[in-house]
Amino acid sequence: MKKLYTAGLLLAGLLLNGLTAGAQTTVKRVVLQGFWWDYYNANYPFKWADYLAELAPRLKTMGVDAVWIPPTPKNKNATNDVGYSPFDAYDLGDKFQKGASRTRFGSKDEFLRMVAVLHANGIEVIQDVVLNHVDGAGTANGEAGQDPETVYSIQSNSGYKTFRYSSFGTPLPEAGDNGAAYSQRQGRWPKNYPNFHPQLGHNTTSGDFAAPYFGPDFCYGNDGGGDGYGSVSPDYLALFPNAYNPAQPQGYSQTQARSWAVWMKKQTGVDGFRWDAVKHFSYNAQQDISFNLKYNADWASAGETMFNVGEFVGGKGDLDTYVSTVQGQNSGQDFLMGTFDFGLRGAIYDMISGSGGYDLSQLPAEQQAQRVAHYSASDTYVHRTAPFVNNHDTFRPQLNASGKYTGWNTGDELAAHIEPSDVRLSAAYAIAFAVDGNPHIYFEDLFDIGGTGKRFTHLPTSTIDLPVRDDLVNLLWCHQHLGFKDGAYKVPYAAPDHLVLERSTKALIGINDNYNSWQNATVRTDFAVGTQLVDYSGANGTAVQTVFQGNDGKAYVTINTPPCDGTAPLGRRGYSVWAPAGQGNSAYSPPRPAATTQEWEMADDLGDLNCQSLGQGGRLPDFSTNRRLAGKIYVQAGQPVTYVLYPESTATNTNSITIGLYDLRGNRLSAASGTAAASGTYTPATTGWLALKVQNTSATYAGQRCY
Repeated sequence: MKKLYTAGLLLAGLLLNGLTAGAQTTVKRVVLQGFWWDYYNANYPFKWADYLAELAPRLKTMGVDAVWIPPTPKNKNATNDVGYSPFDAYDLGDKFQKGASRTRFGSKDEFLRMVAVLHANGIEVIQDVVLNHVDGAGTANGEAGQDPETVYSIQSNSGYKTFRYSSFGTPLPEAGDNGAAYSQRQGRWPKNYPNFHPQLGHNTTSGDFAAPYFGPDFCYGNDGGGDGYGSVSPDYLALFPNAYNPAQPQGYSQTQARSWAVWMKKQTGVDGFRWDAVKHFSYNAQQDISFNLKYNADWASAGETMFNVGEFVGGKGDLDTYVSTVQGQNSGQDFLMGTFDFGLRGAIYDMISGSGGYDLSQLPAEQQAQRVAHYSASDTYVHRTAPFVNNHDTFRPQLNASGKYTGWNTGDELAAHIEPSDVRLSAAYAIAFAVDGNPHIYFEDLFDIGGTGKRFTHLPTSTIDLPVRDDLVNLLWCHQHLGFKDGAYKVPYAAPDHLVLERSTKALIGINDNYNSWQNATVRTDFAVGTQLVDYSGANGTAVQTVFQGNDGKAYVTINTPPCDGTAPLGRRGYSVWAPAGQGNSAYSPPRPAATTQEWEMADDLGDLNCQSLGQGGRLPDFSTNRRLAGKIYVQAGQPVTYVLYPESTATNTNSITIGLYDLRGNRLSAASGTAAASGTYTPATTGWLALKVQNTSATYAGQRCY
């Protein structure tokens, strides 16, 4: 296995209220996709992180386990792009480049606060990551981004493949940017044309691994050709003779991607990952990066239960092949990567579009086979797949000025959309919740923002301005409170209009795609004879069905499932959930521990010194006690914050360094000093922002990096 070096760290633990889950043998998440394609709210302009932080208590109440957030690094257009045109992976909304310091998602400080707030509500954060491509080489108007080398560089993306980044040591000039200044910037992970297809070792732009569909396409090697690495061309140096041009060793891109992913997890404290377009870059790189995030990220290692899912568009056979192939890379044996179950989603779409004519008995066979990982040493079952109904790539509506649906941009959809108003939407989600995997709920399915006229103006805390679809809230309640995934998945009954899925000894879920006819079936069950079952959807009112012994000596029960026309009690459409009576008042809270740990690395190739940036980062200066700003943290009154500062080398450092917490007026509230580690704890009296700063304890000391 490729291994990751580890270094010292500066930790800020935000110890906020929440619940810690006990030991468990089954690990699953109900995941909300916390955005739509061009997400925006006028009350939170380019502050989507703040929006999600405000939404968190509602999500906790509903029982959401995790929120999938869009890619957060700076894009080629700082606030106009939605995350999938990444420019600088190390700019999380803190550097001034591409026209702004913040991103569409928000500032780095707001992002890190959102992570802590979701954690305080027991909710995991799933980070969307794009490692297939980058975009936007050059200054804001493209200067110095093009390498004019003719054999490889200019053959795709017009040669715009020279990526240089702002940093604390090399910020954008205050007087205005230019190509020469861009070429000399030394922010971490610079990129040159040999890092992309085509290049000497893999001279192609064809096929899934090499086509530059979305921007300069990374060549990590192990993708049908050799690894891509090397300097800028002599032609580029003729234009910019002072360009920053460090040597690149073999394996450069994969090493840099791995290092960034671990840095990202440490810096932000996110819990898991959704990987974009995994069909289009090296499976070897995917396994390498995922393995290191799970097991070689020092204190931030997520372990065997880490949520880790890739977007691979294909049928169930393609998905299973991908999962197996990734697992075996680098001699690996860990089933560490799941996928969105596009095969199952195709069957769900066929049910929706069939208007009652789809044969539901065919649906279970459309799931991918590799769905749950079992870790025998801990006897832990980890659900890997992601059943879904819609996502931002399948759902591209046309909108009027108030955000109401007026039509569909079907040409932009990766697969055909399912309308939230469809009478079979609830049946579709009943399937997604009942089968194996981590059910995903799309934002526009759970929340009605397409019909209220308040898409861009609502407050996330308002149940009136941001109403929910009650069937989906009920299904979420049933999944969590009845413990679907604690029971084995079975299919006791399958007919053209009525499918019954069982989670053994936990629940029987009926699905009916008929518009106006109830469906009734007597089915085998693992519930004990005499068990009284009620329908927790409410569609069957107070009816009780008792499990009885059949003539064959086995247990049976009769269940009813309502049609899709909404005439059932509570307006339920197309599903029923039968489970033992007496669980209506059961409790469930998302289980993620409340505390958040985040790490800031203080180095000159990170952060930014431009006056329009957040002014964060930078190593400690030589022979000076000038302070460096690590970042801001949002604290809760009465909840302690623990901080630790480490020098670059804990084994050899003899110079004392100091860490302090400051209010935003510059008053120091708490501090600690040391040569190997400096740590302290502070309990704030008020809720709000504090600044975390570091410095040499004495001006007689040389500077150094610290963490």
